[in-house]
Formats: sequence, C-alpha cells, structure tokens
Amino acid sequence: MLFRFHLSFGAVTARRSSSALLKIPSNNLIRKIQMGTNHNSVLRGCSSNSRGALVVLEGLDRCGKTTQSSRLVQYLEGLGHSAELLRFPDRTTSVGQMISSYLSNESQLDDHTIHLLFSANRWEKRSLMETKLKSGTTLIVDRYSYSGVAFSAAKGLGIEWCKAPEVGLLAPDLVLYLDISPEKAVERGGYGCERYEQLEFQSKVAQYYQVLHDSSWKIIDACQPMEDIEKQLQEIVLGCVKRRHNGEPLSELWLS
Repeated sequence: MLFRFHLSFGAVTARRSSSALLKIPSNNLIRKIQMGTNHNSVLRGCSSNSRGALVVLEGLDRCGKTTQSSRLVQYLEGLGHSAELLRFPDRTTSVGQMISSYLSNESQLDDHTIHLLFSANRWEKRSLMETKLKSGTTLIVDRYSYSGVAFSAAKGLGIEWCKAPEVGLLAPDLVLYLDISPEKAVERGGYGCERYEQLEFQSKVAQYYQVLHDSSWKIIDACQPMEDIEKQLQEIVLGCVKRRHNGEPLSELWLS
C-alpha cells in the first residue's frame, strides 16, 4: 500500500491508496494519464482583475533554464513590467538547506522523504506567490511541481503519489519546456556536479515529462543558439503577460 499525501498550510495528511508504483510508462499509459490527470481548477475567491502571469521554465538538467529565466525577467522589466525570478528548490529556507545538502551528496534521504521536502519547499512560497501575482507582478519560475513529479517518478515512485502533495499549489499560466536530449545535455559545462546529473536517470526523467505535458506547455528547442531561444521565449511570455493583465483568475494545480 502507498500513502497519498496532501500538504496545506504546513500540515500533512495521508490516506491509503492501492496505486501501483510506476516504472517507465507505456504509450497507452501516457495517453491515459494525460487525459485524466492534468486538470486545474479556478481558485475560489480570486477576482478576475489584472494580475501578473505565472510562467514556469522546465527541462532536463543543463537545458539552459537558469540563464533564460534571468534574461526573461530583465526583458520584462526593461519593458516596464513588474517581474521577479523564483527558483525551486529555494535553498535559502530551512527546508531548502536540507534539499541542498541532499543534492550535493552531503546527506542521504529516503526517496519519499526528499520528494515531500521538495513539495514542502514549494508550499513555503505559495502564499507569497499568490500575493505577488494579484499585485500585478509576473513570476518567472525556474523549476516547479513538474520537476518534482518527473524526477521522483524516474526513481520508481508512483506518479499519482508524487502528484498528490502538489495538488492545490498555484497552476502556471504557461510552462516553457526547454527540450534537449539527455545526450546533448551531457556535453554542456558543469554536467555531473549534482546527484541527478546522470545520463540514464535523465533519460527516464525526460519520459515522465512527456506524461505531464498539457495544454499550458510550449516546447522550445533548447539546442538552438541562445539568442534564438531568448527571442522565442520573449515573444511567448510577453503575450501571456498581456493576456493576464486583461484579467483572468488564478487556478490551482491538478484539481479536477
């Protein structure tokens, strides 16, 4: 038996689930999960007034997310938009410091434990994120719940178990997936410095990202020249920001 967790305002509850652990998904399983689990619900009590956009960058390690995230914030600020950069894990918090130690191979934790720590790290920022978005600030986020699920599922944890602690976090308006093959990522500088930067493991992560892909995603070829990627992202993100300024309520992640 597995336990299905839900984190809310710092509390953790659990209920039994008979879901089996997933390994690498088949094509039929991918289609079923995509059809049945990628739902977001409108956040109750959220007005439709102008707000900032929640933009998430995802992808394999060394795909270029960190560089492009910073450049997007600079671009939006240069146009007069209020924009801020967030990165997960946020290693400045007490939970984040535990995660950082684990990622640097300085400590060992059970796979279920580290997954819940990653999720708790995002919940630490949920209230602040909502406040900033409603005040008109666009948030550019380097990694989010999709990373948490894809990486833990690649280790053999059940995908529905992995998603459960993320339910109720803010749903992104836009997910930009920087697509690079694991083989190409290996060739980039600094690869292998952290726990998850291994070719075989990253290949599994890439397959689980395919499971999580939904209509909010835009796929960007991360093997293009950096300037071309930057231009594409700017165009897509600016359009998203303008649409959210016209008013659209926030929604919550993976609530049917």
